[in-house]
Amino acid sequence: VQLQASGGGLVQPGGSLRLSCAASGTIESINAMGWHRQAPGKQRESVARITSDATTYYVDSVKGRFTISRDYAKNTVYLQMNSLKPEDTAVYYCYVEQPTSLVSGQGTLVTVSS
Repeated sequence: VQLQASGGGLVQPGGSLRLSCAASGTIESINAMGWHRQAPGKQRESVARITSDATTYYVDSVKGRFTISRDYAKNTVYLQMNSLKPEDTAVYYCYVEQPTSLVSGQGTLVTVSS
């Protein structure tokens, strides 16, 4: 499986960004797709996840601001990020959960700064 993430960039506090991640290649059945992030000097954390039946999970710090969605036909996952804060600055990595493995892609940098 190959994952291609896009949509990162520089945004001012309070702004919005939409991340996209498309999975391609040899894909087993997908149990879930999601996003991790890693801020400078911090451990990677799970941000959002969406399962095959559209059940969603969000880390508390982004609830009400971020929305994860998925295009099942295109094997693509999105992360709509609103009301961004400086503490959201991080490299965001998408991932795919398959029955036998978890695959992460290259990250996309999100910088929230005035």
